[in-house]
Amino acid sequence: MLKVLVFLPVLGALVVAILPLRRPGWMWRVAMLFVVAALVDALWLAAAFDPAGPEIQMVESRPWNVRLGSYFALGVDGISLAMIILTALLTLIAVLMSRRMEAGARLYFTLVLLLESAMFGVFSARDWSLFYVFWEATLIPLFFLIDRLGGANRQRAALNFFLYTLGGSVFMLVALLFLYDAAPGHSFAMGDMAEGARDLPLPTQLLIFAGLFIGFGVKMPVFPLHGWLPLAHVEAPSPVSILLSGVLLKMGAYGLIRAAETLPAAVLATQDWLAALAVVSLLYGGILAWRQQDLKAMVAYSSISHMGVVLLGIATLNVTGLTGAVVQMVAHGLTAATLFLVVGLLYQRTHSRDLADYGCLLGRAPRFAFFIAFALLAAIGLPGSAGFIAELHALVGGFARWGGWVLVIGVAMLIGAAYSLRVIGRLCLRGLPPAEIEDMTKSETAAAAILAFAIVGLGVWPAPLLGLVAGSVDRVGRLFGG
Repeated sequence: MLKVLVFLPVLGALVVAILPLRRPGWMWRVAMLFVVAALVDALWLAAAFDPAGPEIQMVESRPWNVRLGSYFALGVDGISLAMIILTALLTLIAVLMSRRMEAGARLYFTLVLLLESAMFGVFSARDWSLFYVFWEATLIPLFFLIDRLGGANRQRAALNFFLYTLGGSVFMLVALLFLYDAAPGHSFAMGDMAEGARDLPLPTQLLIFAGLFIGFGVKMPVFPLHGWLPLAHVEAPSPVSILLSGVLLKMGAYGLIRAAETLPAAVLATQDWLAALAVVSLLYGGILAWRQQDLKAMVAYSSISHMGVVLLGIATLNVTGLTGAVVQMVAHGLTAATLFLVVGLLYQRTHSRDLADYGCLLGRAPRFAFFIAFALLAAIGLPGSAGFIAELHALVGGFARWGGWVLVIGVAMLIGAAYSLRVIGRLCLRGLPPAEIEDMTKSETAAAAILAFAIVGLGVWPAPLLGLVAGSVDRVGRLFGG
């Protein structure tokens, strides 16, 4: 079923591409059929997964290039399975939100399904060469989604995104080749590479980790490797921004966790530097989000700040902090998706993203007002939301490692509260109402409600997610004595 999950969206893309019908509505229905099937498959995998069982489950491995030691190896642990479910859910939301897509519908739905397949591959690959192939495969559909279907500066944004991420991937590829050379029997298997890496001198491990960190840090993104993100978010179609912020950024954090498993000595040696970068990202993203008038740019910069929490959780190298990092990956994926969904729908109606062009939405568009206020409050970690669980774990893990210095992190998080409350005040509490605006439709409300239910559900009852990732997080924490 894991292999079916990875390639089911590819089948859907082929069906959409050759579908003789020219009506966009039918293409949307076919795409919905396949993304719903992928979500059902992902949930079936979660039901079949045993958190107390083997480290890697549902393993499938076939020779790919035996001479190079490369295998088509798939498998999941709790962390990767959580990311797979998040990917399936947010792809469903992105397609559901695209019901009104008409111009370029065939190209759009084909590329979204191919992107979903590549993201599934990244989170389920157990061979570094296969991981790298799927990692690079995400660039192609994203480039064309932005370049062909984006805003006025779409070509610049697409090229900027492609060059940044491709440049980071070059460093990652060189680092993987060094690991390949050190692995027993010259194998790309993740376990073999981790075994070979532990025998390398610490300076060599640090150089390899630096290459991996650049590759993964660009995608997260971490300051100062974030240059592609604001422009790509602003120019991408809003459903694509949901996937870009909700899932693509998590690929970088997921890869960094796998790098930590492979090179634990190097991560220990750079632990405090990683924490410093996390704090800088928190402050930098929060301050710039506070200063934005463009709503999509505000959400984009807030993503830098929230991914700083993920980096901080990883840098703690203890079970509590790592748990916070994984939960924050899920929580941010859901909240950022909700924000981009609402902002995108507002833009469809007003053709403006400037905060100054909006008045109080509460009277004329109460659904818009509710969901944007809800998403912004969830983004700052309001108790009862998934973000609260994530940030609490990250702060407790940080306190266990750095003691009172964690107060600096708390101050950085307050800046996030400032920009969120500023937007809530402008759109929901004061100002003249817009002259005319159509409120969210039933299907749009359903998409936002699904995300809101997930955010509150994980905030009130986080046990299923915590239980799913507990075994995998404990295994990573044991590598560092945490």
